[in-house]
Amino acid sequence: MKTIRFIFIFVFAAMMFNCSPKLSPFTQDLQEENSWVEEDLKKIQFYVSRDIKLHRDFKSGESKIEDGKVRMINGRKVEEIIITKGTPGVLVLNPRSDRMAVSFEGDDDRFLMFGPNPKFGDKYVLLAKEWKKNGGTITYNGRPYYTDSSSAYSALMIDLRKIRKTKVNSRIAKGRKL
Repeated sequence: MKTIRFIFIFVFAAMMFNCSPKLSPFTQDLQEENSWVEEDLKKIQFYVSRDIKLHRDFKSGESKIEDGKVRMINGRKVEEIIITKGTPGVLVLNPRSDRMAVSFEGDDDRFLMFGPNPKFGDKYVLLAKEWKKNGGTITYNGRPYYTDSSSAYSALMIDLRKIRKTKVNSRIAKGRKL
């Protein structure tokens, strides 16, 4: 009985593993190999490789916070937005061949910029206006946010198995007689 249960659990786990997406980093080489243009990129499901935490000081005159959370940090009110590892996103804008604006929320104005980084094998990683030792400044939804330095390693990921599936419609010609 235990053997049958073990086999069932093993088969179930193997099926679940095969059904889950196998994510690969999105790179400049991958884009060039496939000759993807903006129209193609808008059809690809992107994912973020690690958590991205954005925060900004909440000013007293701002009374409306929509999707962020307000927290008290060292006596200050701070708006925080967290995009967790594996969150799906879509391309909303491709301003240059080496820049991609990807939205992880329902609004096209809420996007993060990604671009290839030669230090990380040309993976498309999170871009900031300015990176310093402890973090960087990001523009999100038209406002400046601060993110810590670990977010600099957040990269775009894609499911290559899904993209490389090729559908072939095939038929055999029966010929034509007079």
